[in-house]
Amino acid sequence: MEKFKPANSFESPRFCGVRTFMRLPYVPDIDGKGVDFAIVGAPFDTGASFRVGTRFAPEHIRSASVLLRPYNPVQDINIFDYLSGVDFGDSPVVPGYIEESYQKITDTVYSIAKAGTVPIILGGDHSISLANLRAMHKEHGKVCLIHFDSHADTWDSYFEKRYTHGTPFRRAVEEDIIDPVHSIQVGMRGPLYDPEDWEASRKMGFTVVPTHIAKELPVDELVATIKRTVGDRKVFFTFDIDFVDPAYAPGTGTPEAGGFSSYETLKILRKLAGLNVVGYDLVEVLPAYDNQAENTSFLASVIAYEFITSIALNKRDRS
Repeated sequence: MEKFKPANSFESPRFCGVRTFMRLPYVPDIDGKGVDFAIVGAPFDTGASFRVGTRFAPEHIRSASVLLRPYNPVQDINIFDYLSGVDFGDSPVVPGYIEESYQKITDTVYSIAKAGTVPIILGGDHSISLANLRAMHKEHGKVCLIHFDSHADTWDSYFEKRYTHGTPFRRAVEEDIIDPVHSIQVGMRGPLYDPEDWEASRKMGFTVVPTHIAKELPVDELVATIKRTVGDRKVFFTFDIDFVDPAYAPGTGTPEAGGFSSYETLKILRKLAGLNVVGYDLVEVLPAYDNQAENTSFLASVIAYEFITSIALNKRDRS
């Protein structure tokens, strides 16, 4: 069976070719091909409440990812010794129509999951996570959630609308597609409308670790809390780029000061290998508000790379 891996940049310069994540082959039909992970874009952003433009993030993250190389020196693994991976392309969406877009994204992500492949979804605003979780539930049943973000996204409505980037995880609990008791939210910070904004998550059953607590914990203790919460259950990992301080990731829709550095973020992610993650999404990268060096897109590409590395470590350690 053919094994899919990136183009060799010693043979073809990084500035050549059609932009796919990490220069992986574009393969929109993965049934029966033994693909371990697939990158898929979900370029929908009309669930946002402030700045829009995250629909362009998949394109920019892919462009930034050409600098990634197969060997992860911190984790001491050549990921494509163990994995076959592709860029699946983008899900269709209907700009301005969230429920119609949800159906198209759910169908796309489910087509990846049912092939036995781990989807890594590049958003898009955080509203897309509800569609992704519906796809995960269809294939895997109820899953746990690891949620890195500066916002809890468990409001009941925004502008009297039930589907926005501030409501996906309340809807997921109501639809009974996630297990909040074994789910955790990390990194919440910033001014609130009301004390209930975080308490709502706790009342639903989530473990909530705000930034001002998470930063005081040793990394190993924070990681142990996350692992203890989800255990060996199936997990969906959702990462909002505004978890990272805007000094390091300025290109986002709702920035909050006082977050984690890029190094702190990667250090945490690298210690989370070993979890039973069945899907990932990475959301809220907004290229128009990035600086000229595109720091946010480059960081997002490395975060996705660490997701892929975790999949490789799991496959190596279970073989």
